[in-house]
Amino acid sequence: MTDWILASSSPYRREVLARLRRDFAVASPDIDECPRPGESADALVARLAESKARAVAAGRASGLIIGSDQVSERDGTILGKPGDAATAREQLRGASGRTVTFHTGLALVDAATGEAQVAVDHTRVRFRDLSDAMIERYVAAENPVDCAGGFKSEGLGVVLFDAIEGEDPAALVGLPLIRLVRMLEAAGETLP
Repeated sequence: MTDWILASSSPYRREVLARLRRDFAVASPDIDECPRPGESADALVARLAESKARAVAAGRASGLIIGSDQVSERDGTILGKPGDAATAREQLRGASGRTVTFHTGLALVDAATGEAQVAVDHTRVRFRDLSDAMIERYVAAENPVDCAGGFKSEGLGVVLFDAIEGEDPAALVGLPLIRLVRMLEAAGETLP
């Protein structure tokens, strides 16, 4: 068995990866997460996921490094983590009654060979019509300032939705486990 290292400071991704019941280390990469001019949401999250994994893999002789990144997109506009309550409220107002697509990039880098597997998962969330009062209560209750789209689907955020479409429910939390399992198996790992 090869050591696994999650290239993320996200407690949400740690919780998701722990579902595979395998010990793993965590390392927080320091990379520039700014989008490039004209970069699509898919290209951005794929690049950032791989950059995070490669940054952690650098200088290591072995290990499977897992990188992930997520943004939401509404009407062609990329929305990242709100960073503060006012922006979270603004993102949720913009999502009210609409469908928002979440792009989750995933990368698995083998530190020994430098080989990378990279994929992007898409999850579409149709939001209910959200009143300002509902948004205020939600943001006060969950403080989702560190979550793309301004909500936590693994928590109270589910009350904001009409429907979710996607291949992997874990992708909305920020780490597509179904795709990751396929990548780990392709890298020679045996699961469970």
